[in-house]
Amino acid sequence: MPLKLFLNLYLRLAGLTGLVIVLCIGLFQGIDSVRSQVWQEQFPEPLMRWLAASPVPEERYHWMAPLYDFTISDARQLELSPIARERLGYGQVVALNNSAGTRLLVLGANGEVLELRVDQLYRDISEAVALIVRWHLTMASVDDRDEVVRSLSDALQVGIRPVEDASSLPSAEVLERVADSSMVFFQDDDAGHVMIRLSSGELLQVDMPPAYAPWAWQVVFLLLSVVGAVLAVTLFLAVREIDGNLRTVESVAVRIARGELGARVEGGDSSLVSRLAKSFNGMAEHIQRLVQVQREMIHAVSHELRTPVARIRFGVQMIEECQDKAGLQKQLDGIDGDIQELDELIDEILTYARLEQGGPVFSLQEGSVTDLVRQVVSEQQLIRPALTIDSQIDEGSEQWALSDIEPRYIHRAIQNLVGNAGRYASSRVLVHCHIDEDNCRVDVEDDGPGIPEADWEKVFTAFARLDDSRTRTSGGYGLGLSIVRRILYWHGGQAFVSKSPSLGGARFSLVWPRKKADDSVL
Repeated sequence: MPLKLFLNLYLRLAGLTGLVIVLCIGLFQGIDSVRSQVWQEQFPEPLMRWLAASPVPEERYHWMAPLYDFTISDARQLELSPIARERLGYGQVVALNNSAGTRLLVLGANGEVLELRVDQLYRDISEAVALIVRWHLTMASVDDRDEVVRSLSDALQVGIRPVEDASSLPSAEVLERVADSSMVFFQDDDAGHVMIRLSSGELLQVDMPPAYAPWAWQVVFLLLSVVGAVLAVTLFLAVREIDGNLRTVESVAVRIARGELGARVEGGDSSLVSRLAKSFNGMAEHIQRLVQVQREMIHAVSHELRTPVARIRFGVQMIEECQDKAGLQKQLDGIDGDIQELDELIDEILTYARLEQGGPVFSLQEGSVTDLVRQVVSEQQLIRPALTIDSQIDEGSEQWALSDIEPRYIHRAIQNLVGNAGRYASSRVLVHCHIDEDNCRVDVEDDGPGIPEADWEKVFTAFARLDDSRTRTSGGYGLGLSIVRRILYWHGGQAFVSKSPSLGGARFSLVWPRKKADDSVL
């Protein structure tokens, strides 16, 4: 996987993770603030309403004032927000938090405001409820005690039960503290309990509602649902984007299958799909070029074969009419030459087709380029003794002469260029070789008429000739330079033509990397 693509995916995942975390934190804080406020008002509500229902709570529970700062005030004298006043008017219990603790407010029966200040809401309210329970049970007779317990339990929404057997006894530490102070608050799991001892020595346990739990299962479930929803939406959007791009590729593939070879996939913003589109377009261009080459080859081959076949047919007809041995031999030699031409043409066509339709299975090996240049020059000099064919090896090239090549095909490429130059040269052909640490370059120059710049690219087209002659004296079939370019392509290089600065004719150049890349697949 490319590093850029990995970093892109990693940053997107990290960004999504950060977004989910921030969203969950914000959602939790918002929900927690609302739940905490609601719980702070619902938990002490039974106690506050019990006090508000009492005719004179400040006298009846006079012992609460020094313990919990229990006061009764005129609503007009209190500094309250309009919302708090409105809620008090609706009969709601209002909890106001400040640095000193929590203020609990409720409207009394006569329009006054009962205010209870506590430091630790859960503990202080639990102890206050237990004190009220103990006070009422102490004041009640033994016969009425059960009725008082039921009344207090229903009104204050707590559980009140006597401690009678050993199984219901709390820990020894709690019992010791009860013996010392007559009332002890302790928590078991999430719920609080208050153990009280009546004046008669009887032990009672007041079971309070559960304390506030920030991480209630409902909150956890909501956060998990939000995380799942965010991930699902993100996955849906990502898959929809990829699916849409893949459908585009599929649509183009269908169009190509129907014959629209010019159809291409437009590259999108996605790195994955853009790479796929690039590869797909490359494949489509290759297919289109192969089809075009096939059409051109069929058209050109039919034309190229027609001339020698016609000459062979004419020669056979002439043999029937020949009366002397010399004429017969002349026609036989002509037919033999035509057959040789057909053989060479078929070899050129097969070589070009093999290179054009995916290339041969190159087995690159280390070989000397300078030796190949000298070999081709000596071979062509024997074939064309009327020309001067020289090789020029730059100083220093010998130490880099060993290159990763397929010797047979590089030999063929240089040979095609030298042979092509020999057909058009007036008197001289120069093969110049320059090799350095990175690249190999072979230039073949001649002193012929040269090639117009407008036709520099055309000469590499299959079956292309710059003249209109198609006789054997003009030489070639228009495939030699196409074969050269394909050989260089499969070596990772290129072939091009220019004007010779020294001889004035054409200069054909071959350039390819001296060593193949480690990850190249040929």
